[in-house]
Amino acid sequence: MEQPRIVSLAPSATATLDALGVADRVVGVTAHCGLDRPTVGGWLNPDYETVDELSPDLVCTSDGLQREIRDELQERGYRVHHHEPSRLDEVLAGFQSLADAAGVDDAGEALVAESRHRLDAVAEEVGIDDGEIASDDRPVVYCEEWSDPPMAAGNWVPDAVEAAGGRYPFVDPGDRSREVDRETVVDADPDHAVLHICGTGDDVSADRFADRGWSLNSEVHVVDDSLLNQPSPKLIDGIELLAKRLYPERFERSRAYSDDSYS
Repeated sequence: MEQPRIVSLAPSATATLDALGVADRVVGVTAHCGLDRPTVGGWLNPDYETVDELSPDLVCTSDGLQREIRDELQERGYRVHHHEPSRLDEVLAGFQSLADAAGVDDAGEALVAESRHRLDAVAEEVGIDDGEIASDDRPVVYCEEWSDPPMAAGNWVPDAVEAAGGRYPFVDPGDRSREVDRETVVDADPDHAVLHICGTGDDVSADRFADRGWSLNSEVHVVDDSLLNQPSPKLIDGIELLAKRLYPERFERSRAYSDDSYS
């Protein structure tokens, strides 16, 4: 059976296809994707003529901002996989639905199982699964995905913070990111503040809060934005990284035990 040719117009879909082991089937991506393939434009302004030239069997889109692109592609006769997750469980479900669309159902099942195993391992490491850490004892975490104006991250990020062992009082899980002011953040007294500004990677100064006059008594972390903003397997990497930042002593103790056990 001939393998389908895939054009991915969403960085999250591109990363997921790579994790599913079908990167070799991807024949075109946007300028924001991580694969070295012919570029078909930007995330919100693809060149449809270039897409036509690549003759894909499947085109991938994501997020509400790409709905019109999805509709245009479908009108052009393309089979489109479009996914708009707003919660962590929906992100994982998207791994399977994309795998199904790409014809690699088993790879999707394996990726979802691996992701859940990694999340369970984080929960065990930080003491969530056994109730060792009460909800009120979890550190408060503020995650900022945009700075002009300041935006507290929403969608799956509240779930990600909870999965990493933190509390996130800024946006309800599944709600869109929202603008916040200094008083809201300062009054919440976060123990940790995370900068994962869209489109910047990790090229952000940790002094950003101080530079704008926000006096936070928080440990500031700069995180590559793809690890929290992208509903792909990279989000699992981001949750693991958050957990290590929130509970460094637990992971250091675990690593020391592991090293001793093999000495």
